[in-house]
Amino acid sequence: MEATEVVRKQVPLVERRLHPVTPLRRAWAPVAVIIGWAVHDPNQAQEQLTRLTTVTLLIGLAVFVPAAALYGFLTWWFTHFAVTDTELRIRTGLLFRRTAHIRLERIQAVDVTQPLLARVAGVAKLKLDVVGTDKKDELAFLGEGEARALRAELLARAAGFAPETAHEVGEAPSRQLLHVPAGVLAVSLVLTAATWVSLAAALVVPPLLWFATHSVWTVLATALPLLGAAGASSVGRFVGEYDWTVGESPDGLRIDHGLLDRTHETVPPGRVQTVRIVEPLLWRRRGWVRVELDVAGSSNSVLVPVAPREIAESVVARVLPGVTVPPLSALSRPPGRAHWCVPLWWRGYGLAVTDTVFAARHGLLRRSLALVPHAKVQSVRLTQGPWERFWRLAEVHVDTGANKTVTARLRDAEEAAELLRGQAERSRTGRRDARPDRWMA
Repeated sequence: MEATEVVRKQVPLVERRLHPVTPLRRAWAPVAVIIGWAVHDPNQAQEQLTRLTTVTLLIGLAVFVPAAALYGFLTWWFTHFAVTDTELRIRTGLLFRRTAHIRLERIQAVDVTQPLLARVAGVAKLKLDVVGTDKKDELAFLGEGEARALRAELLARAAGFAPETAHEVGEAPSRQLLHVPAGVLAVSLVLTAATWVSLAAALVVPPLLWFATHSVWTVLATALPLLGAAGASSVGRFVGEYDWTVGESPDGLRIDHGLLDRTHETVPPGRVQTVRIVEPLLWRRRGWVRVELDVAGSSNSVLVPVAPREIAESVVARVLPGVTVPPLSALSRPPGRAHWCVPLWWRGYGLAVTDTVFAARHGLLRRSLALVPHAKVQSVRLTQGPWERFWRLAEVHVDTGANKTVTARLRDAEEAAELLRGQAERSRTGRRDARPDRWMA
């Protein structure tokens, strides 16, 4: 046994490079710098261009293009990565060297993304969500097969498989839970108020500015962001959420989506802090809802873009095992005197506390029901302004590990005090009985 351990320690660390097409991507960095300078100061950029002769321009291109290509090649050549027994190491830097040591047990999600050109070239980008970091570390680009194999190996290592067997585990099988048809997604976007509000603003505001200022630049500076917002809320969402598929596997829920850029995400098991079931006004006749997430250490935020409530709740049950979504009839409204604090809209608030979850609802036109498992509650706070204190009302705030807060608004003051006292015990019991936050557990 000791001899085996000695041999294992003497095995040299094998470093790997990214895919050979990566220099083509890195070579665009100098070009992006020039474009950024031109956009920042267009007048000076135009003056400089008018001074250039044809010969000077050709000489500049003859020098700049090889220099950009050399920069792309050198940044690729000096970028290496390796997987050790305990961490993923990424070495980068041409002049200033940087080595990232990513502990395998702190990896929360490993996503494979393929922009359109990357799909054509047969390569993919590997993105890693790590506890304690806001920015994702990434390996761009790897061969598509290599990216999937490395993702499976990292998840296996994070799950506790031995290093010598982790690469043999392979990608865990997946069972499809949900698929959103393109027609349903398109209709849901048409029935979303944000789409029409942004489109109306893009059509109405620029003409009004033209009649008021007669300035083309003012109109363009206002119209372009409004058109971009309208496109992002309609066409952009359709392209990004196209072919949305949710599958269940031993390493978590897998989400695949995208029309042009394909993304393969993973919802880490045990790291989901809050689930929100959103129900826009125009979706109610069809019984559709949207499911959003708050995940600690991950930027994944959407679980289901649109689905019937029954199907969406079945997917929520896979994310939060043992949690049942409280029906609307189980949500208690604030007392009637709450209308003195928030007229009319107080009717949209509701609260239900079960053995497993703290559920708070808000909104009349766009209902949102937030579910926080007791095991994920980090702290509980009670707040009471002077007007609320006059009407014997208070608010209970539940803080989660994703730096988010769920609030039960306008509750009776005595009820809020009881919630505050009882939530500490429910959280302690929930953490004791919770499943381990490990892959494939």
